[in-house]
Amino acid sequence: MAPRFVLGLDLAGPANAPDTAAALFATRGTGLALVELRTGLDDRALLAWLRGHVPVAGALVAGLDAPLSYNPGGGDRPGDRALRARLTAAGLPPGSVMAPTMTRMAYLTLRGMAVARLLQATWPDPFVCETHPGGSLVLRGAEAGLVRSLKRVAGARTAVLAWLATQGVAGLPTRAGDHAVMAAAAALGAHGAARGRAVWRHAAEPPLHPFDLVC
Repeated sequence: MAPRFVLGLDLAGPANAPDTAAALFATRGTGLALVELRTGLDDRALLAWLRGHVPVAGALVAGLDAPLSYNPGGGDRPGDRALRARLTAAGLPPGSVMAPTMTRMAYLTLRGMAVARLLQATWPDPFVCETHPGGSLVLRGAEAGLVRSLKRVAGARTAVLAWLATQGVAGLPTRAGDHAVMAAAAALGAHGAARGRAVWRHAAEPPLHPFDLVC
């Protein structure tokens, strides 16, 4: 069987490559072993980098931290409402889940849909899902306060990286930027979903919402 690779992507909008991070892992038993962490990737650079590691015959799992669909007429999709309620109860702010067509989110949605299509056009049958990295962390037991502090507190990032090692995510550095940490968390969520072990899942509703939303 071809090796399975698991990709976590913390995406920013099409014109904001510096805030995009990718974490690529190879499966190792039920865990993940880091292949490489990269930041600052636009779509062309992402594809070239990924092709350098993952053969077309390789089994690719990808979790994208970006909306991969939008609701006709705008506003929340059913999965957005359900996930917001679950994560608010777990200690994350309501704004951690925003509607895909909001002004702050529309460019991210555009990028997410394009990258998902790019992956499907390059690999024969990738498992692609929409992930919520913060949810993947807190719903597996990471401290919500640390997750809320990731962007501004380096110690919170260090603590979450150490916690990820306890979840079978091997090879991560002891220090990394917030986007890289979230990319690793996106991979953790996608890996769980691909194995049927998501801690939270809103099933795809094709054709309008063709990807699972998972933590």
